[in-house]
Amino acid sequence: MTVRGVIALIPDACTSCMLCVRECPTWCISLQAHPEQVVDEEARRPRTVNVLDTFAIDFGLCMYCGICVDVCPFDALEWAPDHDYGAATRAGLVQPIERLAAWLAPP
Repeated sequence: MTVRGVIALIPDACTSCMLCVRECPTWCISLQAHPEQVVDEEARRPRTVNVLDTFAIDFGLCMYCGICVDVCPFDALEWAPDHDYGAATRAGLVQPIERLAAWLAPP
């Protein structure tokens, strides 16, 4: 049984593929990344990968449908059991990478 509390991010698993952003029906996810070259000693040439810069979810817009969790091919998004993220202002409902990653941190 999946407990739907809040959507959490595992930053190391995110490849900045943008599937979650494109599939979100309310456009509540924002993501920015930059390309970097990774040199592998066994490869013929360097490989380019996207590195995550910013990732945020606006929980004032999110309708908790879970589409972003379902479409992520790298399991970088998942449901966390917590749901206490009240905010005094509308801007406080926009949760950045640090806060999204903290939802999965052990107490």
